[in-house]
Amino acid sequence: MMVALKRRAVITAIGAGLVGAAALAVRPRNKGAPHSEYFARASKALRAAGIATPALIIDRERLLANANKVVSNVAGRLPVRLVAKSLPCLPLIDQLMQAMQTRRLMVFNLPYLQELAAQRGDVDLLLGKPLPVAVAAEFYRSLKGGQFQPGRQLQWLVDTPQRLAQYRDLARGQQLDMRVSLEIDVGLHRGGIDSPQVMQQMLDILKSEPRLQWAGMMGYDAHVSKLPLASLREKALVDAKAIYHDYAAQATQALRPGGGAEGLVFNAGGSPTYLLHDGSGTANEVALGSALVKPSDFDTEGLKDLAPAAYIATPVLKAGRHFQMPRGVEALGDAVRAWDVNQEQVYFIYGGNWMADAVSPVGLAPSGLYGNSSNQQALLGSGAQQLLVDDFVFFRPRQSESVLQQFGDIVVMEGGNVTERWPVMPPMP
Repeated sequence: MMVALKRRAVITAIGAGLVGAAALAVRPRNKGAPHSEYFARASKALRAAGIATPALIIDRERLLANANKVVSNVAGRLPVRLVAKSLPCLPLIDQLMQAMQTRRLMVFNLPYLQELAAQRGDVDLLLGKPLPVAVAAEFYRSLKGGQFQPGRQLQWLVDTPQRLAQYRDLARGQQLDMRVSLEIDVGLHRGGIDSPQVMQQMLDILKSEPRLQWAGMMGYDAHVSKLPLASLREKALVDAKAIYHDYAAQATQALRPGGGAEGLVFNAGGSPTYLLHDGSGTANEVALGSALVKPSDFDTEGLKDLAPAAYIATPVLKAGRHFQMPRGVEALGDAVRAWDVNQEQVYFIYGGNWMADAVSPVGLAPSGLYGNSSNQQALLGSGAQQLLVDDFVFFRPRQSESVLQQFGDIVVMEGGNVTERWPVMPPMP
């Protein structure tokens, strides 16, 4: 009996040991480390500039390297149109227009349209979404003369016969010469012309109204890069180009019989898909914006040769504390600290809850238990980050539009120093 008991005890001990070993194998390892050299240098520059509040940082060297890489990739086959909503800052747009040798911009709302027409009178503007006709009426009412000539430099985007008829009535009523571009559905299914019959209705309106000038088409193909299988992506791209070709041919034949497509803008692409257009198809320009600052949502295979150029930097307000849950549920904090070394320390930062993720020092993450805060976000780490009060934490935005505008003037860094401040445009949908 004693032997049997000893044997059972040994088996039990072995089993417990195996369970313990398995638990140790899956237990989270320490992910923390101090700032890399890049972010340590950025921290030093921010301190030297007296910055002590959350700030949006643009690395100008990376920005211009990205711009040059895009120009190299396009290799003169197609002109580039910069998307203003993704780059909502006039000095930022100026830098990129100069580096990429383009004056073509895409705009998505009335305030940006008004500001660009007033402040950058030589640009060529294409609307990126159809706007209510009342917006167009307000633009012409508010236009105060100057260099910008909408009859030559502005294309309104229209998506249905009903909207086109509204624009026709505006042109007639105010005796305006208006250029219109037709939004076509090339597979994204977010609106736009989706049949030859609808296209023909719109062509009939254009043919009957001399104050409306057909300026081209826009077919946004963002869906192509997001499909899960390579075979699906290839087919979607082939289909999108074929649809574009057929609509362009239908419109050109109706509105320019024998005249060709000279002077027309056939816009396609976007940051994830600009490389899919090489000038061999119908598209004769590509649009992009976010890729040039490369937020994390744009970490795609097609953009792997571009570098992140935008970060959020914010100071640590409180450090040197063990992570604790609020009174009454402190045991939960004790349990997670015991299990996961990466939840040992808590750091409360200035602001937070942005559309962004902490990237330096590595190994910081919000607490799923403690919750988020836009005032003092809690970030958990192992302590290996070596953060002290007033040190900086760096976040990488997930997108550029709206995020770049949440921090006041953009802080421009170059050569390890803060060199400029760029005012942003107001946030607008």
